[in-house]
Amino acid sequence: MTSLPAPSALPEVEPLDQSLRAELQHIIDTKTKPPGSLGLLEALACQMGLIQHSTRPVVQRPTLIVFAGDHGIAAEGVSPYPQAVTAQMVANFLAGGAAVNALSRVAGMELEVVNAGISTPLPRSDGLIDIPVAAGTRNFAQEPAMTREQALAAMQAGAARVRHHAALGSNVIGFGEMGIANTSAAACLMSRLCGLPIDECVGRGTGLDDAGLANKRNVLAAALAHHEASHEPLDVLATFGGFEIAMMAGAYLAAAQARMTIVVDGFIAGSALLAANAIAPSVRDYCVFAHASNEAGHQRMLEHLGARPLLSLDMRLGEGTGAALAVPLLRAACAFINEMASFESAGVANREA
Repeated sequence: MTSLPAPSALPEVEPLDQSLRAELQHIIDTKTKPPGSLGLLEALACQMGLIQHSTRPVVQRPTLIVFAGDHGIAAEGVSPYPQAVTAQMVANFLAGGAAVNALSRVAGMELEVVNAGISTPLPRSDGLIDIPVAAGTRNFAQEPAMTREQALAAMQAGAARVRHHAALGSNVIGFGEMGIANTSAAACLMSRLCGLPIDECVGRGTGLDDAGLANKRNVLAAALAHHEASHEPLDVLATFGGFEIAMMAGAYLAAAQARMTIVVDGFIAGSALLAANAIAPSVRDYCVFAHASNEAGHQRMLEHLGARPLLSLDMRLGEGTGAALAVPLLRAACAFINEMASFESAGVANREA
């Protein structure tokens, strides 16, 4: 088991350097195409160029880190699945049999699995980064999910994993998660950080029926009322979050600090970004939003973040699957800006001014 880093100052995020924007836009506009005709790929190419501070952005060693952790709130019956499924699915990840394994292979991504705090003991595995903060969070219907010190330790642990991959040459990174009941944690984070009623944030998660959904709403509304005094971003994360969500939040900060392009997955990954963004608003500049999840509340979350997702496939699996599917679009954005001819180089007449 790897030891956790001691809690310390969180990564600082500088605003995105905009000095190359005009040059990048000129390069994009003078390719052999009508202006704007490649749609969001053009904005994506420009954003990646700004992040990398280069007019020739590239995708290098793209990496997907899946953080897994258990949630005490599961005791309130907010998920139709038993908590043991978290560990079972982690075993599936490590065996290469999950959706995220298949899709990350298609995308050509490195895949890492991290035990952030699973309640069920896991067998030793060379493929697992075993850095649990604790064996699952506490039940936030009754008390904060974690202490402030645990939240900071988790954030620092997530940041350390990003720095590891940056040192190996990764400049594109995405984050996934696994944790029974983590849509409940995400919904409460969204409600408190976005200032929205819980009914606009909560959904069926892994498939609750109507009675289960009603219970979930009631449990989460009561929990939010119980912790009414919790509003500062780190306290909100500690009160309602999970260890996997806190590690993702720290990972976002470290990735932005390292000038990596961050591919944001769906609802749970988005809730971690809400926390990171509340702590360091400039992190948003480094984020590409992979898809619009079918989980209730995700569209409002995207609106709060001012995000335009690249894909809309009615997905709601999590694991980082949406992020993996978006990576080929990043490759495409780099390919057109680097490989397409300009009107001048191709000898093609441009439109008249």
